[in-house]
Amino acid sequence: MQISFTAKQIATVLNGTIEGDSSVEVNNFSRIEDGKPGTLTFLANPKYTHYIYTTDASIVLVNNDFVAERPIKATLVRCFNAYAALAILLDMVEKMKPQKKGIEAMSFVADTAKLGENVYVGAFSYIAEGAVVGNNSKIYPQSYIGDNVTIGDNTIIYPGVKIYQGCIIGNNCIIHSGAVIGSDGFGFAPEGEIYKKIPQMGIVRIEDDVEIGANTTIDRAVMDATVIHKGVKLDNLIQIAHNVEVGENTVMAAQVGISGSTKVGKHCMFGGQVGLGGHITIGDNANIGAQSGIISNIEPDAKILGSPAVPVKDFFRSSIIFPKLPEMYRQLAQLQKEIDALKANKHEIGRAHV
Repeated sequence: MQISFTAKQIATVLNGTIEGDSSVEVNNFSRIEDGKPGTLTFLANPKYTHYIYTTDASIVLVNNDFVAERPIKATLVRCFNAYAALAILLDMVEKMKPQKKGIEAMSFVADTAKLGENVYVGAFSYIAEGAVVGNNSKIYPQSYIGDNVTIGDNTIIYPGVKIYQGCIIGNNCIIHSGAVIGSDGFGFAPEGEIYKKIPQMGIVRIEDDVEIGANTTIDRAVMDATVIHKGVKLDNLIQIAHNVEVGENTVMAAQVGISGSTKVGKHCMFGGQVGLGGHITIGDNANIGAQSGIISNIEPDAKILGSPAVPVKDFFRSSIIFPKLPEMYRQLAQLQKEIDALKANKHEIGRAHV
C-alpha cells in the first residue's frame, strides 16, 4: 500500500510553513544528495546545504532559520527542527502500515503463559511457562521468551531474540534480532588452577521506551538485577555485563563494552567501541568519544576521548604532537650526541690543563 501526502498536509502535521507548491505530493523518503521526484527529504546538517539547490526531491524539510542563498526548485516546509520533524513523519507512516496480530501456526505458547489483547506471536516462537506478554506487543518468529518473563504493552520483539527466565521488559520497547537478554554474567571464582562458575541468580530489568540493537547482549545479575533505565537507546553489538546500571536516556553506539557492576548516569553519550572497566561510575551527561578506554570514575558533564581517556581538549592537543614524535626523537638523539661530545671535549681539556 502506497501512501501519499501533499506539502499542505505535511505542514499541518508539523505546524510548519510552506514555501513553494503546497499541492505537490510525495509517497516516499530520500536522502537529500540523491533525492528523486515524488520523495521527501530534509536538511539538518549544514554540511549538506549545497545539495538543497540540486536535489530532485519534491519536498525538503528545513529549520525555521534556514536562509537560501539562491533559488530552490523543491517545495520547502519550514519547521522548528527538521530532523525531529522527519522522525514524526516516519513514525506516522510506520503506524499506518498493516499491523500483525494473532498467533501463527507452529508457535508454542505454554498453558500458564498470559497474552494480552491484540498480541502477535510468529511461527516457531516459544513462550514458556508463566510468561506474560502485554497488550499490542509483537513476538516475531523464532524468538524465545523464557519462564516467568514479563513483557509490557506495545513492545516489539524481532526475530531470533532470546529472553532468559525471569527477565522484565517494559512498555514501548524494541528489541532487535539476535539480541540476548539475561544470559549468565561472566562470573568465575579461581580455585587453584581452575575457575569455578558462580551461579548468576539475578535478572535483567529493562524499563519503558528502551531500544536494543541487533546482537546486543545484556547479562543477568549475580544477585538483584542488571538495569536498563527508561529511554535508553543501545546500538548493535553492545555487551553489558552483570549488575550494570544504565541511567535514563543514555545512548550508546555499536560495540560498546561495559564490565560488571559499573554504573552509568543519565543522558550520557558513548561513541562506538568505548570500553568501561568494572566497578566504576560514569556521571550524568558524560560524553565519551569513540574507542575510549575508561578505567576510573568519570565526573558528570565530562567530555573525554582516548585510551586511557583524557579530556577532549587535552587529547586533541596531544594528537597534534603524535605525528611529530619520530622527528622529535631523532632531534633528541642528535642533541644527546652533541651533549656527549661536549662532555668528552670538556673532559679532554680538563686533563690537558692538569
